[in-house]
Amino acid sequence: MNTNDYIALEEEYGAHNYHPLDVVIERAEGVWVTDVEGRRYLDCLAAYSALNQGHCHPKIMEAFVAQAKKVTLTSRAFRNDQLPLLYKMLHDMTGYEMSLPMNSGAEAVETAIKAARKWGYTVKGIPENKAEIICAADNFHGRTTTIVGFSTEEQYKKDFGPFTPGFRIVKFGDIDALKSAITPNTAAFLVEPIQGEAGIIVPPEGYLREAARICKEQNVLLICDEIQSGLGRSGKLFAFEYDNIRPDMVVIGKALSGGFYPVSAVLADNNILGVFKPGEHGSTFGGNPLAAAVACAALRVLADEDLIAKSFELGAYFMAKLRAIDSPHVKEIRGRGLWIGFVLDTPARPYCIALMNEGILCKETHENVIRFAPPLVITREEIDWACERIQKVVYAIH
Repeated sequence: MNTNDYIALEEEYGAHNYHPLDVVIERAEGVWVTDVEGRRYLDCLAAYSALNQGHCHPKIMEAFVAQAKKVTLTSRAFRNDQLPLLYKMLHDMTGYEMSLPMNSGAEAVETAIKAARKWGYTVKGIPENKAEIICAADNFHGRTTTIVGFSTEEQYKKDFGPFTPGFRIVKFGDIDALKSAITPNTAAFLVEPIQGEAGIIVPPEGYLREAARICKEQNVLLICDEIQSGLGRSGKLFAFEYDNIRPDMVVIGKALSGGFYPVSAVLADNNILGVFKPGEHGSTFGGNPLAAAVACAALRVLADEDLIAKSFELGAYFMAKLRAIDSPHVKEIRGRGLWIGFVLDTPARPYCIALMNEGILCKETHENVIRFAPPLVITREEIDWACERIQKVVYAIH
C-alpha cells in the first residue's frame, strides 16, 4: 500500500475530527521519521511535546518491553511494584509531596479541577456547589465537555453544550483582570505558564510571580498546566521556574512517557491531594505498572542526557537562526526553550505543506503561527539543516 491507499482508508472509515498533513509515517527514531515510501522527515512537532526524549528512545523502549513481559495492568484494586517507584521519582525530581497518576492530559486536568473544588469546600469553606475556578482566555487544557466549556475558542465548544458551570475567564497576562475576578468563592486559578495552542504565547515578565502572590494572599490555589510546557520543553523542568514560583498544583503528561504510552499526573502537597478519600476518584489504567515503569525511564532519560539544559541552549540558538530570516511576512519569533512560535501575517498551512515537501514536519496553530517543537535530542547541525529549508520556503512563498 502507498500513501494514497492509507489516506483513502482513513478518510472512508475514520471520523474526520483531524486535518493532518498528508504524510503517512511508518517508523521513527530520534528526531527523524520515515513514511511508507521511505522518505525521511525531521519531526519539528514532537507529538505536541510528548516526544521530548525523541522517537523510540532505546532506554524507554527497554523499560517498556521488560515491564510488558511481566505485568501491564493490575487496576488500583491491588498494589504493584512500579507505581511506588514513580511516586518517589516524581517527589525527588519536583519537590512535591504527592502525585496522582492518570492517563491523558485532559484526565489530569479534570483531576486537578476536582481536587481544587474539594479543597475549596473542605478546607477553604466555600459554600456547597459555589466553588469557582478562574481560567485564562485562549487557554487549552483538553477536550472533555467540562474543559471545552471554559475555552474561549468557539470551534472547540460549538454544539457540545450545555457546559459545566463554575468557571470565570480573564485575559491571559493581565494581573488586574485576575485580581478583579477573585471572590470569596474562588477555589483556584488554572493557567498555562506559556499558552501552547494559542500560538506559544509567553506572558509579560513577572506575571506568574504576581499571580502566585495574589493567589496566596487570597487563599486561592494556583494550578499550572505544564502538560506541553513542562519536562524540559521550555528550557526548564517547568516553565513556571522562570518566575521562581511554586504552584500549589502542577499538571503533567505527554513527555512523562516519552511517547510510549498515555501517562499523566497531578503534583501537589498532602494538604491538597490529601482531600481525596478512597472511592472518590480513580481510573482503571491510571498508575498501572507498565505506565509507571515507562514514566520512570522517561524521567531518567531527561536527567541522564541533560535534555532540559539542551533545550534551553538549543532553543536560543534555533530562535536566533529563525530571527535571521529577513521577510516582511515573518512578524515575530517567540518562545522559550525548544518551543517556538513562528508568527506570520498570512495563513501558515501552505508553509507547513511546503516544509513537508522539504523534509520538515510541523503544524500550524491559530491560523498564522507555525509551532517549531522538535524532540530535545536534536543537534545544532540538525537545526542548521532545518533553518536552511525554513528560509528557502519563506523566500519561495513570498
